[in-house]
Amino acid sequence: MLNQTNFDQNVPEKYRLQAKLSVKDDYNFDFLEMGLEHSEAELETAIIRNIRAFLSEMGDDFAFMGNQYHISTGNKDFYIDLLLFHRRLKSLIAIELKIGEFEPEYAGKMQFYLTVLDETKKLEDENPSIGIIVCKSKNRTIVEYALKSSDKPIGVATYNMYDKLPAELKNLLPEPDEIAERLTILDGN
Repeated sequence: MLNQTNFDQNVPEKYRLQAKLSVKDDYNFDFLEMGLEHSEAELETAIIRNIRAFLSEMGDDFAFMGNQYHISTGNKDFYIDLLLFHRRLKSLIAIELKIGEFEPEYAGKMQFYLTVLDETKKLEDENPSIGIIVCKSKNRTIVEYALKSSDKPIGVATYNMYDKLPAELKNLLPEPDEIAERLTILDGN
């Protein structure tokens, strides 16, 4: 498996394989139909608008619990980008969305979120919460070091969106020059 997680150290053995299967190394977000340049807020909004397609891309057994999910501790408010629940794992799944390259401090922030979720939101019969940091890109060595000493189950994945039409569809559409010419004719110029 290519995915980068610390699940071998932090997920009970009976759930470990299912946890590993629940996190992909790379997610395809083409269904969002947005440009390559976007903010984290735009990415989250597009995901919420397309929540069924997002849950399908995440895999079976995920249920949506909320976005900008509010947690509070130490008289401060914090917001988790997306909160899901995985039915087979019986775990809350916190998702942090990042539009750039993975940074080590993201793992620390996720550890904090998972600790607060486990202490304040997790039900008695549920398993510990799991974090997934979804970034535009990652350096596998940096991810490995960032997760190595974490005592919370965290996975780091990337997402992609393509700005080019897939080759199998390219011959079905006119070339850009032909489109421009047709628009000029329709415009009467």
